[in-house]
Amino acid sequence: MERRTILRTAVVGAGAAAFSGALWQNAFAATAQPGPGPYGGLLAADGNGIQLPTGFTSRVIARSGQRVAGTSYTWHWAPDGGACFPAGNGWIYVSNSEIPLAGGAGAVRFNADGTIASAYRILSGTNVNCAGGATPWGTWLSCEEVPLGRVFETWPDGGRQAEERTRMGRFKHEAAACDPDRRVVYLTEDEGDGCFYRFVPDTWGDLRTGRVQVLCGPAGTLSGPVTWQDIPDRDGFPTPTRRQVGAALHFDGGEGCWYDNGVCYFTTKGDNRVWAYDAVHQEIDLAYDAARIPGGAAPLTGVDNITGAGSGDLYVAEDGGNMEINVITPDGVVAPFLRILGQSESEITGPAFAPDGTRLYFSSQRGTSGASAGSGGITYEVRGPFRS
Repeated sequence: MERRTILRTAVVGAGAAAFSGALWQNAFAATAQPGPGPYGGLLAADGNGIQLPTGFTSRVIARSGQRVAGTSYTWHWAPDGGACFPAGNGWIYVSNSEIPLAGGAGAVRFNADGTIASAYRILSGTNVNCAGGATPWGTWLSCEEVPLGRVFETWPDGGRQAEERTRMGRFKHEAAACDPDRRVVYLTEDEGDGCFYRFVPDTWGDLRTGRVQVLCGPAGTLSGPVTWQDIPDRDGFPTPTRRQVGAALHFDGGEGCWYDNGVCYFTTKGDNRVWAYDAVHQEIDLAYDAARIPGGAAPLTGVDNITGAGSGDLYVAEDGGNMEINVITPDGVVAPFLRILGQSESEITGPAFAPDGTRLYFSSQRGTSGASAGSGGITYEVRGPFRS
């Protein structure tokens, strides 16, 4: 089952300052171009088959079908979108499972020193849970990547049963990103002619009721002003949500989604782009476009999951390509941050930073096996001197 997401994946408590609307305008007057990365070049692969810059190390956190070390929880197949949440003196990393009918999500809880305290299930019995996003009130939105897919709100500590949030629209969901300033949740759709949506809850912090809107503008818009229109039928049947509003903009395979400081970034894998929606001025533009890299030398392809760091850097994972996570800096430079060797039939999913910003979590959904069901999935942690 091929994975497609952003995670977005969102990070709670990462201390992100990220791109402000003004900085975005300066940084992406032109799309990001290849250049020297902030951490230098990649070294030879470590014992886990990961190439990293100087000063960074990796460790395996979990493997699909095996018990997480020191716990009784068997890590799920096809680990996908993920996020980190503060928890007491430690933190929790949640991860979706992108398999049919028995998808859901699991979690690993870490102590303050990074050791594993426990692992457990937080969502069960759902279908192809791809990406999602963290909320400001500390829940994880887990999204189904199937036609008429649903959004489930889950509690990372496992203390409360997950709840369905179908008022957020029924479509082939990918990622979600919360905008606390406008009190909306942005949503991507993984279709070749998918749309970019936002959910406007009646009450911020309560996702049970509200309106679903779709981004609109002149057909083929790559930059400039955009508007939002209500979706007449959020249930998407018999007419899919993406075909209900004539002015809706369409995107080639919506994937990851990340919001911070007035800008929502979302990725489209079909055309290898990172988009920037300036929520303050209601304008859209391209932050990265592989087709605009001269000489076919684009370092970032298979554009998929996305997350941000406190430095304002964006980290974008590849589905396929050469299995890299690339960094896009605030000054518009794109460069590889890490590369996984020997796993060309897999994809990188669920990048998310621990609350203190010194650890990055992610998965290789199919690992070295390349098994379509994701039975060979591996979840990693990278630790090192990330920019703050």
